[in-house]
Parts: sequence; structure tokens; C-alpha cells
Amino acid sequence: MHKKAVFPGKYIQGAGAIGELPGLMELLGRKGLILASPTACQSILPACGVDWVSREVRMETFRGECCEAELARVAGLVRECGAEVLVGMGGGKAIDTAKIVADREGVPVIVVPTIASTDAPCSGCAVIYSQEGVFESVYYQKMNPAAVLVDEVIIAKAPVRFLVAGMGDALATWFEADSCGRTQSENACGGLSTMIGLSVARLCYDTLLEFGPAARLACENQVVTPAFARVVEANILLSGVGFESGGLGAAHSIHNGLTALAPTHAYYHGEKVAFGVLAGLHLADARAEVMETVYAFCEQVGLPTTLADVGLLEPTRAELMQVAEKACVPIECIHHEAGVITPERVQHAIIAADAMGRDHQA
Repeated sequence: MHKKAVFPGKYIQGAGAIGELPGLMELLGRKGLILASPTACQSILPACGVDWVSREVRMETFRGECCEAELARVAGLVRECGAEVLVGMGGGKAIDTAKIVADREGVPVIVVPTIASTDAPCSGCAVIYSQEGVFESVYYQKMNPAAVLVDEVIIAKAPVRFLVAGMGDALATWFEADSCGRTQSENACGGLSTMIGLSVARLCYDTLLEFGPAARLACENQVVTPAFARVVEANILLSGVGFESGGLGAAHSIHNGLTALAPTHAYYHGEKVAFGVLAGLHLADARAEVMETVYAFCEQVGLPTTLADVGLLEPTRAELMQVAEKACVPIECIHHEAGVITPERVQHAIIAADAMGRDHQA
């Protein structure tokens, strides 16, 4: 394998950055379709003060799940209005839907996240779920988004839980990239880890530890501060580049396994990934000081440290084996970790992570 790295075409972040959206769309196509979450349709787009109709831009509300039925519906709208550029505006699932549809229809995509809850905006891959919210597959696009536009004022107005969930997703970046680098496993763009992928992944982790608590406080007060801006960049850009060009491992596979149990569906991707990080540390026999650092960070910013924190109040061992088996299917990235990974090892790591989390909370 060769070393490979991927990046979005443009990345723009700042207060009021959404004002650049009309110009970006004009660069990429004459007619456009904006797929936006309900909140974005109702408040963010009208506040832009842009006459989208005169610009031949259609607005459509995302229906909540990145599933094949929604993908087919939006693809039909792209063809119906002759869109030459597609904008995905909202959270991770709205963004993923726009990315997949744009790839299938052969048009460029602009991503405008309204929350910093995942590293989906910059990536060239997306997750497809069933209509009931169960993980089904990862879909890889031919190219990363043409542009990613991040307005810090919009992100700061979103509930703080989204920012914290994004920190959970970003927390996995360094540990998974490090595993891939050590085992010479394939990264998320089909090659070996690059120096920039590993370096960005490490910067992501260091940024979270240093600025995460202050960023949370800023978001609680809906203000943009340097710490807040750094963590938004870590959640979206550093984690996005870091996971694709560094690689994935146990944390995301354990997240995928957790989706097999219905009570976890009420929790965000990054919240379940954060617990996956903790279980992954136990699986990898991480040093005690690393464990303490990561558990303490999760507790400080409000990320899950127990199974109860992701909705599993009294899971049976059989249910946890169901999670472990789903996490260990042959195509899962958990096999990028060192050693032979089995459902039994993963189940034990999940139980150990939960036990340590409960001990910390006692």
C-alpha cells in the first residue's frame, strides 16, 4: 500500500462565515439545492438575507435519517431541479445524506455544519443507517467535499451537548490513528497513515485536553472565544483529516456495535464513540496514566464513562456480546488494533470500561 491523505477542497471557519455561502455556490454551479435540517430551514437560512429563489436555489428540509429511502428522495430532487451544486446544512446525518447524494449524482457538495458534533463535514465517507437508526454501512465518496463552511456564531448558539459530543468523536482520532500507524493498517482513504494524518490526529487530542473545558463554558454562554474556536476546529477539521488520513480503530467499531441495542439510539454518535474510546483503551492495555487522563477529561466535559451514560442501565452479558459481535464483523476497523480481536475480548473490555467508569463516579 502507498501512503494516502485526503482533504476538503476549501475549509472556511469564523464568525459570520455563512455569508460566503452564495459566492461559494456560484463558483460551483448555476442552479443549487440546499438540504437543511428543520432548524436551519426555519431560522438560519432566513437570517442570511439572501433571495435564494432569484439565485435558482431550492431549499429542502432533511427528514431525519441518512437511510436509503431519504437518499433516494433527495437524489430525485437533485434531478428534478437540475441542481449543479448540493449544500448539506445541519448535523451529521443531514451532511452525510448530502455527501452521498452528491457523489451518486455527480455534483459537488458544500457542507455547512450547524453543530460541531462530529467530524463528518470534512470527510469523504458517510454512514448509512436503517430507517430505525441501526448502523448499516460506510459509504465512501469519490472525493471529499468541495468546501466546508463553519460559522462559529451558529455553532455557539447550538446546545452545548452537541459540542461535547463532537469532542467525544474527536477524542478517538489520536488513539485510532496511533493504532493504525503501529500496526501498519489501512487508513480510511485506502492507504497507509501519513505524517500529516498522525500529526493532525495528535494535535486534535492535545487541543481537546487543553481547551475542551473552556470551550464547553463558552458554548454554555453562547459566546465565541479563542478556546471555543480551537475546539470547533479540532472537532471538525483536525478530527476529519486525522481519522481519514490516520485511520480508524476500536472506538468507532464499538460505537457501531452499541447501535445494535435500541436504548443507545437516543445518544449521539460522539457520545457512544467516547465510551468506545474507553473500552478501546482497556482492549489495548493502555497505560494507567493514559486511562486516568482520558477518564478525567470525559468527566470534566460531560462525556459518557459508563454504559448507563449511553442508555444501557442493566445490560445482560448476552446483550453486551451482541454489541461485541457486531463490533467484530470482518469488515470492521477494530481489526486494525494489535493482536487477535475476538468478541470475547471486546465484551470484556466493554465491561471493564464500564466498571472503571462507575468506580470513578462513586
